Amino acid sequence: MDKHDEIEALAILIRDLRKHKNVTLGDLATRIDRSVGFLSQVERGLSRPTVADLTAISEALGVPTTYFYNLSKPRGTPWVTRPGERRTLYYAGGITDVLASPTMSGGFSMLESHLAPGATSGEGHLDDSSEQGGFVLEGELTVWYGDDAEPVTLKPNDSFQLPPHAQFRYANLSDKPTRVLWVFT
Repeated sequence: MDKHDEIEALAILIRDLRKHKNVTLGDLATRIDRSVGFLSQVERGLSRPTVADLTAISEALGVPTTYFYNLSKPRGTPWVTRPGERRTLYYAGGITDVLASPTMSGGFSMLESHLAPGATSGEGHLDDSSEQGGFVLEGELTVWYGDDAEPVTLKPNDSFQLPPHAQFRYANLSDKPTRVLWVFT
């Protein structure tokens, strides 16, 4: 799948899940504090959600964020993934997530996040029901954890772990790309 196909696939997943849950565009927009117009553009593949938007959508629709990575790709060995077999999500704000786990049915999932210089998870805090952590592979990752927390900048080989429903956001405030290995329960 190329980038455009991946964006279209995400749009279809969001729209189909919303309809399956019998939630109107207006109701979902209210729940995630975004406009109906924005959500409509996301569902048509015309706009990309931020990480915060997709997390809010998943929570509002009662699925884990990793639900949106659940497109099957052909694999030779079911417990191994190779780079060309991985599901990729392209977010607004300069973040690309690649599902590194071969399955999401286990106790955890792994993502490799690529953050362009200046990339951000969004203005609002994420509120994910998963426990999660990260390991900075390259670059710098700045994390704000809690409402009034001072930002913490992580560098290569630094790691973090956050409890379920942690209120946080993150960004790459540097002028170089950042890569982070995320682990979600």
